[in-house]
Amino acid sequence: MDSNEHEPAGGAAPPPPRTPGIAGLSAPYRVVTALALGVIAVAACTHLALVFLHVAPGNTLSKQHAKTIDGWVYPEFEQNWKLFAPNPLQQNIAVEVRAEFRADYGELVTTPWHDLSAEDGEAIRHSLLPSHTRQNELRRAWDFFTGSHDEDNKPNGERGQLSEEYLRRIALNRLVPELRDGTILRIQVRSATTAVPAPKWSTETTDTQTYYRELPWWTV
Repeated sequence: MDSNEHEPAGGAAPPPPRTPGIAGLSAPYRVVTALALGVIAVAACTHLALVFLHVAPGNTLSKQHAKTIDGWVYPEFEQNWKLFAPNPLQQNIAVEVRAEFRADYGELVTTPWHDLSAEDGEAIRHSLLPSHTRQNELRRAWDFFTGSHDEDNKPNGERGQLSEEYLRRIALNRLVPELRDGTILRIQVRSATTAVPAPKWSTETTDTQTYYRELPWWTV
């Protein structure tokens, strides 16, 4: 067999293998990639720094930039310690919503209550990779609302309006896919709070009746 049988035509040598990774890209692509990685790194460091200042004890820096820190953290990245002592949560709180909508044939319809918390629980139960959004979004939105409103559902601070808009946006996003055959006019949100019963070996008496907190109707 001729030793040159498998050589490229004209005796040209095969091109050298491309260097793996960013080094193997052309100069313009290396510049673009480096800039993109730099932007991502700066954004990640900025986020971590703002969240750290939010959860850290009050200091000169966090007080000086409090407005900027709160504007970034709330409402999506709010932090709290309610899982831990001395006052861990001992209640099951479900957030429910119903809507008033005009059907395509003109009739005004009020839907039954939708248990959004139950839908989230069903979505993450037995899941090996449960969604962070399903675990925390609705719960944090409700905590955000109750923390910025009094018992009469009136805002007690500057963040009251923001918490209402956030909760309303989440509820609407959940309802829209189910009410495609009509136009949503307004929605109403409520919570259903039930105390966790005491264990069988305990002598503690627990009121396990469900208590509701209904918010006013919100026009969409």
